[in-house]
Amino acid sequence: MLVLTRKKDESIIIGDDIEIVITQIAEDKVKIGIIAPKDKKVFRKELLEDVKSENISSAELEKNTIIAMKEALKNKN
Repeated sequence: MLVLTRKKDESIIIGDDIEIVITQIAEDKVKIGIIAPKDKKVFRKELLEDVKSENISSAELEKNTIIAMKEALKNKN
């Protein structure tokens, strides 16, 4: 992990086309602005992890439902 110190209105450049700008520093929070091409997806990590977890739970539920349906059909015959 690269750790950098930045002041308000200073930037970090990632690659050729992404710029991270420190827009505000107050108490224990830092606000950043992200300048990136529209084709780059930018997500908050915790939201992405929540979605990933939900998808895994949903897939597991679907798998269990399919197994139960197969068993019900097998027992019906």
